[in-house]
Amino acid sequence: MQLQLIKGKIHRARLTHCDLDYEGSLEIDIDYLKKAEILPYEKILVVNATNGERLETYAIPGEAGSRVFRLNGAAAHKGNVGDIVTIMAFGILDEKEAQGFQPKVVVLNEKNDVIAVRRGRTPIAE
Repeated sequence: MQLQLIKGKIHRARLTHCDLDYEGSLEIDIDYLKKAEILPYEKILVVNATNGERLETYAIPGEAGSRVFRLNGAAAHKGNVGDIVTIMAFGILDEKEAQGFQPKVVVLNEKNDVIAVRRGRTPIAE
């Protein structure tokens, strides 16, 4: 049996831009993508904690060090600058691979500074 598990997560990012005129996607500073082990152009699920919206799109690598989280195209209707979002990428593993697997989790603060990078669950207190 094949199982779909979360493999990488960026937790509590703040949207920095929303651009309706771009063709689509979520632009993310490449440094965050690398830390979360999310590949450029990989399919992602974006959950907006501020307004409850959820959307699927793909990750576009942004400039290193820019701290950018830019919703583009129609996806820009799903959030506003300053909204808190969690970004997740998933992988398909067989049952044996899934046993004990833990995703890479990158936790950010209100300025999009990395405050934690770990394998596994994000504590509720953060």
